[in-house]
Amino acid sequence: MALSIDILEDSGVRYLHFGSSWIQGAMRIARPWNLELEYTKEMMASLLLREDSHFPRKVLLIGLGAASLTKFLYRNYPLAKLTVVEIESGVVAAARQFFKLPEDPLRLRIVIGDGAEFVVNSTQTYDLILVDGFDADARAGALDTTAFYQAARAHLNDSGIMAVNLLGRSRGFAASVERISTAFEGRAIAFPSCDSGNTICLAVTGHAINITLDDLKDQVLELKEKTGLNLLPTLTRLEQAQTCAGGTLVL
Repeated sequence: MALSIDILEDSGVRYLHFGSSWIQGAMRIARPWNLELEYTKEMMASLLLREDSHFPRKVLLIGLGAASLTKFLYRNYPLAKLTVVEIESGVVAAARQFFKLPEDPLRLRIVIGDGAEFVVNSTQTYDLILVDGFDADARAGALDTTAFYQAARAHLNDSGIMAVNLLGRSRGFAASVERISTAFEGRAIAFPSCDSGNTICLAVTGHAINITLDDLKDQVLELKEKTGLNLLPTLTRLEQAQTCAGGTLVL
């Protein structure tokens, strides 16, 4: 059955739906390159964890939606090459028509296909893998399995990071976090849930991350200066959750 794609607008924001009330993406029409939804902003916290000025250079995005993450990275990280895997060709068409997805085959590769299968069969490695794929009923399917997370880890570079958008609904997200933690040998952290109910989990490979919350705040301010993205509320919630022992994030 063909996916039902609905485009709605309200108060200057354009929304993407897949035939249900679940919001699959959003864009403020006056600021199309900005991140509108809170969880998309929090997925970009992954950019804070590596001090390498060249990070990220190779990015894999699973799930296109309204192309918010794709456009943010495309605009603010001009040296990054992006690969986006989207299972529904209609979503790509909608992103081009309604959400200003750029066409730039030199920097932006769009693949129509199953994200889990793509990762398993890929011969590439990436600095950053962003996983945000759901069906019309907000189910992640094979993208939320230990096997997929293990495959993603195998396709990360030595300083690689994976960020996953988890939507626990009635069952919560603890089992998903446990699967990620298992695949990454405990090197994972889940942020406190956003108001929308989304939870972002970050997992890392390679070089250890050991950064104080004070230094993280400096990184947040630098990112805000560079891109306009303000992650100070995310940092505050991370502090309040007391998930960083001794005021230090260790992964």
